[in-house]
Amino acid sequence: MENKKGRSLVGILLVIIAIVACAFVSWKGVDESGQGSARNIKLGLDLAGGVSITYEADQENPSAEDMSDTVYKLQKRVEVYSTEAQVYQEGDNRINVEIPGVYDADKILSELGNPGTVEFYEITEAESGETGEESETASQAFNLVMDGNDIVDAQVMTQSDSYGNPEYVVELTMNSEGAQKFKKATERNIGKPIYIIYDNEIISYPTVNTVIENGQAIIEGNFDYESANSLATCIRLGALKLNLNEIRSNVVGAKLGEEAVSTSLKAGAVGLALIIIFMIIMYAVPGVAAGLALMLYVAVMLCLLNGLDVTLTLPGIAGIILSIGMAVDANVIIFTRIREEIAAGRNVREAIRTGFNKARTAILDGNITTLIAAAVLYIKGSGTIKGFAITLALGIVLSMITALLITRFIVSMFYGLGFKDQKYYGKQKDRSPIAFVSKAKIFYIISAVVIIAGFIGMGVNSSKGNGAMNYSLDFTGGTSMTVSFNENIPVTGEEGAELLEKITEAVGTGDVQLQNVQNSNDIIIKTQILSQEQRSDLKDLLVSEYGVDESLIEEQNISAVVSDEMQKDAVIAVIIAGICMLIYIWFRFKDIKFGASAVVALLHDVLCVLTVYALVRIPVGNTFIACMLTIVGYSINATIVIFDRIRENRQIMYRESLENIVNKSITQTLSRSINTSLTTFISVLVLYIMGVASIREFALPLMAGIIAGTWSSIFITGTLWYGMKKIGKKN
Repeated sequence: MENKKGRSLVGILLVIIAIVACAFVSWKGVDESGQGSARNIKLGLDLAGGVSITYEADQENPSAEDMSDTVYKLQKRVEVYSTEAQVYQEGDNRINVEIPGVYDADKILSELGNPGTVEFYEITEAESGETGEESETASQAFNLVMDGNDIVDAQVMTQSDSYGNPEYVVELTMNSEGAQKFKKATERNIGKPIYIIYDNEIISYPTVNTVIENGQAIIEGNFDYESANSLATCIRLGALKLNLNEIRSNVVGAKLGEEAVSTSLKAGAVGLALIIIFMIIMYAVPGVAAGLALMLYVAVMLCLLNGLDVTLTLPGIAGIILSIGMAVDANVIIFTRIREEIAAGRNVREAIRTGFNKARTAILDGNITTLIAAAVLYIKGSGTIKGFAITLALGIVLSMITALLITRFIVSMFYGLGFKDQKYYGKQKDRSPIAFVSKAKIFYIISAVVIIAGFIGMGVNSSKGNGAMNYSLDFTGGTSMTVSFNENIPVTGEEGAELLEKITEAVGTGDVQLQNVQNSNDIIIKTQILSQEQRSDLKDLLVSEYGVDESLIEEQNISAVVSDEMQKDAVIAVIIAGICMLIYIWFRFKDIKFGASAVVALLHDVLCVLTVYALVRIPVGNTFIACMLTIVGYSINATIVIFDRIRENRQIMYRESLENIVNKSITQTLSRSINTSLTTFISVLVLYIMGVASIREFALPLMAGIIAGTWSSIFITGTLWYGMKKIGKKN
């Protein structure tokens, strides 16, 4: 007996040591340089600033289509430096590139080079006998076959070699003009190489084996996936329709400022502490175990963010908040199950084992559906959407491990220490089923009123000329002011944070960005489109507080950071994620009506949050997409738990009516739904209370989303599924 207690005590101590060790690494790092510490986590532009480069097109009047195409392809190209890199149009012929977490503009410029050219060359007859290395120096011997304007796409594919083994190849797709050029070139060069040159360097010279007539070419070689993907990427992204020249490079100040980062961290710590206290009060000994598991989760998460070189932005923080909420949710599901097993007459040891086993399917299904969404968002998304997907996926995997393995280990250790009495775990009260199904129409009417109020609000705002939604600088573009100060004010320092605060107060919005212009005292101030009065107030501030010369202030319109293509990618990603989740739920629950009702509930949540955006006039910016995705992920997880209980109860309550089963299932999971939502809401509320303006603009719709997601999970999904089943039977 004493030996067992000793082993359990050692187990608890090992967990505490792991927490302390990970926390120490996050604080100090593993060496004198601080390698591995949280302060070395790469922060995005909105949290820490970075480098901004402005390019100008050679053409005097480039078309809107060419500019849009170049912006999109350049966006994909610079994501090599950071998944959070942003590319957007400035004026009629300029493109801005913002790369977070780096401050050496010269280094980035030299590495990025002149973005724009991929070209295909053949060798003239006089030089046809030269090798690839020799011909590289004999530039006069090259004859241009086609360039990036003739390329439609380049992708990595797999095919079988002569032995039937899979091999990686690059599939090249040309437009009609390029197909004709390439056909003639391949006719002339059977058995000879075609040289592919990217930014003045030969990246490949595949030999022509046959005439290519249909504009579809396969490039073969001893490729692994990385080398094939690198070649395809260079061809695809080098096919810019415009030639660009670098005209300006700046150091970008954080949009939120250092104070915002500091307050967000403090808010996160306070929120985590409140969640742990809540769990201990609600679940006693298991609550302590959950608290230890959550502390380990956060410490390991900080280490992984640094170790995996993830760039953290505000949307990324949203992903972490969601994963923490799901980690808490998993623990709540488990502890509720344990209480139910105790109430059913099982001893504590058996209740713990059975509780974890029964909770596993709901936890796995809920997390896998959200993980599917994260994977689709990473594949189809760009910029901050990709960063959000990374932190969300990382958090989901880690939260499942901590809940199913670490929490179980700690609870077992506490049991081994002598916490075997039921009073340490609690007993679930047997509640009479609430008549959710019979009152479903009331719930639907309440939801409809909220959603309709949002559309009415959009209509009223639009009729007043204010726009249906309060679109921010990221979506609509805005005003860029270049101001010459009398002295250098680093936008990443305290003076920059003070300037940001004063400008924010003067213009009445938190959507303000500052940039230093290298080798000068100039600062670029970017804001939403300001009224004449707001511009006047801003200039008065700059003249009175900083003594700037108003006549030297330059103003220019800038385009949206979130381009039409990026918006389209985000929408497509959400649609694909929804379809994938629908298919997964259909497969797991053997009933497409479960998936259909879940998707309807997700649409409900999105529309409810849109109502808040419309009525409160919260700026709709780059974080809007991440906010919506957070809500979708959170809501689907809660819905899965209820569906899982309905599936289970249908097997053991087969003699009862379907209505009773649905009512019973929702009632049984009610405490879990409320407790999980409450803990997540607490963490976001603390962020809202302690955060600066930009943080609050992000936290408020998240809180609305948590409420909407909880409402739809409890009152919409189960009753809607029941309604669909009844309609199906009638037919």
